Amino acid sequence: MTSWTSPHGRRLPPIGKKTLIMGVVNVTPDSFSDGGVNLDPNDAVAHAGRMLEGGADILDVGGESTRPGAQPVSGDDERGRVVPVVTALRKRFPDAPISVDTYRPRIAHAALDAGADLINDVWGLKSGMDFAALAAWREHVDVGKTRASLDPSPMARVAAEWKCPVIIMHNRSKADYSDFWRDLVTDLRVSLGLARQASIESRQIWLDPGFGFGKKPRHNLEVLKRLDRLASLGFPVLLGTSRKSTIGLVLDRPVDRRLEGTATTVVWGIAQGCRMIRVHDVAEIRPYRDMADAIRMGLEY
Repeated sequence: MTSWTSPHGRRLPPIGKKTLIMGVVNVTPDSFSDGGVNLDPNDAVAHAGRMLEGGADILDVGGESTRPGAQPVSGDDERGRVVPVVTALRKRFPDAPISVDTYRPRIAHAALDAGADLINDVWGLKSGMDFAALAAWREHVDVGKTRASLDPSPMARVAAEWKCPVIIMHNRSKADYSDFWRDLVTDLRVSLGLARQASIESRQIWLDPGFGFGKKPRHNLEVLKRLDRLASLGFPVLLGTSRKSTIGLVLDRPVDRRLEGTATTVVWGIAQGCRMIRVHDVAEIRPYRDMADAIRMGLEY
């Protein structure tokens, strides 16, 4: 089983045994399915406690909605939402692994300083970079090698400084692809190149295909259908499909009636090689995870 470590010496759950469950703790007023629920740190702590009781292995705290059309918030606002909640969670649950869901290096640094253990970056270490330079660099990416120089990634430098795990998610500003899988993999290799440039250890890296980010519904379904392609890159994969709009489109259901669709994507994802699922409904999804793991590994897992 793969070993990954918290910068605080806190034990992180092993990778490769049971599929890990990441519970979503949104501290935003406008997230697509639970906006405004956990803005108060006390409410966030109570919500997180229920998730841990329900089987969450990791808590993922986010202070800015990433839903399509969401209004961006200032770094100060995000920090004011995230850091008090991370602080409160760390005090109440001293052993619980905590992830910070942010693309801003300054927020990641502050959350890590408050006790978070890992970074979950929806822009794959690319925020704050010169995107024209990134596009040029992308042309030189060839099976993990680069033939051009690039300025260091601010987020990668934070992760390297803290020696913390990082989840690298695939994302694009537009769902514009010439060859979907080739483009997705190349984009992720650019992010992996940024991680290597900052000397982030491979054992600390996760990949996320970015279901619902920079993709049309057909791309999201293709990501699920062939998730094994991403798993074959050699890094553990996180899958975040919970309550997403593609599920609503397929089932013709509103956001509060997408549990069965989410569960189906979870089971399929586990069969295709994902090793962590990010969900809102931890206790409800856990039996599906347990059954999928039993099929994958047998009753001795």
